[in-house]
Amino acid sequence: MALKIDIYTKDLELTDPVRDYVNKKVGRLEKFLNEIDECRVDLSFAKSARNIADRNIAQVTIRGRGFILRSEERAETIQAAIDATVDKMTRQIERFKGKHWFKRGDDSAKHAVEEPEEEEVLDEPRIVRRKTFALTPMDELEALEQLQLLGHEDFFVFLNAKDNKINVLYRRRDGSYGLIDPEIA
Repeated sequence: MALKIDIYTKDLELTDPVRDYVNKKVGRLEKFLNEIDECRVDLSFAKSARNIADRNIAQVTIRGRGFILRSEERAETIQAAIDATVDKMTRQIERFKGKHWFKRGDDSAKHAVEEPEEEEVLDEPRIVRRKTFALTPMDELEALEQLQLLGHEDFFVFLNAKDNKINVLYRRRDGSYGLIDPEIA
């Protein structure tokens, strides 16, 4: 079965050659990991990037049973950005399969919070994006591994299987990790 790829663009026109290129390159990920349920490709052009080589951005997010993997790369051309992000995703898939394949006994899915898009700073703060996601119980080590697999290591919200509470795992400036365990006052 061919992998269905959803392509979204921002400040960039999606031409047929670019669409074909994405389908060709990203479609190859299925041979590395055949458990992919959803594949999303975000292509954008950042006019305000300081370096001209960082203006074209390609991001690939794949979801399946028990995992979510994300990679993002910037390059001078959109094709180079796509190539770089597919290479990065291939390495993440190999790492995921090598370390984590068949680790969990159940077939539950792990879900994560993605980074919100950066918006212009206005005079007064406002909420510009809301996300909803399902939480699957996992222990702290699984949450740490999922945080590292997502490609962004800022934070990860999860349901702690030990105490059935929502926790936030985050990376500290010194490279270690912290855990926020909220209590209702």
